[in-house]
Amino acid sequence: MDDDTLKWTPDPLGVVAAQRRLGADAVRVWVPWSGEARPGQVRRDELARAQQAATHTVIALAVFGFGAETPLTPRAQQRFCGYARAALARVPDARAVVVWNEANSKTYWRGTAAAYESLLARCYDVLHALRPGVVVLDSTASAHNPAAFLSALGAAYRASGRPRPLVDAFGHNPYPLSAREPAAARHRGGFIGEGDYPELASALSTAFSGTAQRSLDVWYLEDGFQAAVPPRLLHRYTGSENVATVAPAGQAARLRNAILLAACQPHVRAFFNFEFVDETRLAGWQSGLEWRGALRKPAAAAFSAAARAAARGAVRCRNGG
Repeated sequence: MDDDTLKWTPDPLGVVAAQRRLGADAVRVWVPWSGEARPGQVRRDELARAQQAATHTVIALAVFGFGAETPLTPRAQQRFCGYARAALARVPDARAVVVWNEANSKTYWRGTAAAYESLLARCYDVLHALRPGVVVLDSTASAHNPAAFLSALGAAYRASGRPRPLVDAFGHNPYPLSAREPAAARHRGGFIGEGDYPELASALSTAFSGTAQRSLDVWYLEDGFQAAVPPRLLHRYTGSENVATVAPAGQAARLRNAILLAACQPHVRAFFNFEFVDETRLAGWQSGLEWRGALRKPAAAAFSAAARAAARGAVRCRNGG
């Protein structure tokens, strides 16, 4: 799951228990950054809840801000990596740290691939000095030509002469073009969704083969299909929908297929659904497994069955995907 519910509630273990009952054994939690050197009291409280959760499930900390906060100078990057280190120190049982979000999107990153390479290298060393076994990940989005960005990232990495890896696995958010599109859809024009896994694998191999980067594993850090809210539940939401959605049964079918497809892709090691509970704003995301009000969607059962089948290796794959 990508979901922050556990960091806001006085009962994070209750949230984890509800997620695990559906077969989810990992949660990616956002740790916002706005330029500060260390987490403030609000963040420390949230991280304390994340640490409680980390004793019962896999926690991945996603540390990032938005475009205006992009750390580009050496001083800003040192500050950011120090902040990420401080966050990890407060969640010592966290399994992974995602360094920034969707670095090929101007919404989040307003620098070059070379600048992101510098940030990844610095944070990799800082985080591994604290926790040698932590999994450090980057992040790219399906839109905004991720293959070209990864090529430029690899070129900067080669030019740096760095003798250590840049990440422990590559994070990618393989959202479809719209919720109505099947998970296995293929694309052109620089878009890499889940069905374009061969292009992603090729881009990673070309960019990093022959370097000190040992792993080309992929974690799908965000994916989801927005379901239309039934009229009887609209009072639980605010505003109006601004994108195409599918019927709840359509969300369930697409999510099931997305998980099973990921299980058949050779280097994919994780799949995170965005989110566990819908956002209240209809202009936000309604790709959760529960409606507002703790009411399960059909997608909850579909997620549960697919996740458990993938976990026990019971997915029948054809041609590796």
